[in-house]
Amino acid sequence: MNISEVAKQTGLTAKNIRFYEEKQVASLPERGANGYRVYNPQQVAELHLIRRSRIVGFSLEEIKALLQLTRDPHRKSADVKARVMAKIEEVEEKIKELHEMKKTLKALAEDCPGDGGARCPIIEKLTS
Repeated sequence: MNISEVAKQTGLTAKNIRFYEEKQVASLPERGANGYRVYNPQQVAELHLIRRSRIVGFSLEEIKALLQLTRDPHRKSADVKARVMAKIEEVEEKIKELHEMKKTLKALAEDCPGDGGARCPIIEKLTS
């Protein structure tokens, strides 16, 4: 399968696929006689995992670790679950931070009259 076919199948762009190969996240495909990349089913599965893992927030390093686990016939599902649970904790922390940011922004907006005057409590608070 060539890169454009893999791109269509996985929902990645050819540029994304080459990027993941360059960053050594995805395994490198063989090259045909014409020099074009030729992907096997395992590499396509890896690219699906990469795309779906990015969607749920895993970093490239975390995805590399997940891919290593997929290649390990002696892996334990507990190891995979532990990585997912750690990501959940990270997401929950980010959500808390975002709620705090929203609360702060709302307070700033409430303090500002939003009129035609030059005095702006938002700028005053952000610069003090």
